[in-house]
Formats: sequence, structure tokens, C-alpha cells
Amino acid sequence: MSRHDSYPLFDMKQANVPDDLCPVATEVSPMLPGDWRSMRPVVNRDKCVKCAVCWLYCPVQCVEEKAAWFDFNLKTCKGCGICANECPQRAITMIPEAT
Repeated sequence: MSRHDSYPLFDMKQANVPDDLCPVATEVSPMLPGDWRSMRPVVNRDKCVKCAVCWLYCPVQCVEEKAAWFDFNLKTCKGCGICANECPQRAITMIPEAT
């Protein structure tokens, strides 16, 4: 007997849950954040000192390490601008996304 047997919520028949309900969000959307972004980050390679502050603050972890600077994976970047705001060297600029 599992620990969930004592809870009626886990027994669908006892909880009176219909068995013909459609599961929610069963199909994964192919859309990536880069598909709807309006601004994108651009790194000034002369200013970047590779401090990794942009990498630390990025909420989607789209910052990629290169040999002498950091760059962005634009497929997953949602254009929030946190990296540009937090960069102590002001090496990141947000520019409008090309339409």
C-alpha cells in the first residue's frame, strides 16, 4: 500500500474525476523566446573584460563563453536587458530586433 492510497484525491474514481478529461498542455510549443523578442543584446568586444556578471544574472542562461568575451544564444534570449543593465563595463547594448 503506497502512502497516496489514503488520500481520496489520488484515487480518481473515489474523487469523482471524469475519465474523459483532456490533459492540459500536452503539446510542446515549438516557439522559442527569440521568436518574439523585440530587443537583442550586442557585446562590444573591446569593452568586455569577461567578468561573467551577464552570465550570472541572465534568467534564461543564454550567455555563452567565447575565448575573449561572452556572447548570447539568440535562440533562447528573450531580450529582457538584464545583462546590459548589470554589465559593470557597459559592454552590452540592447538594440531593436530586425523585423
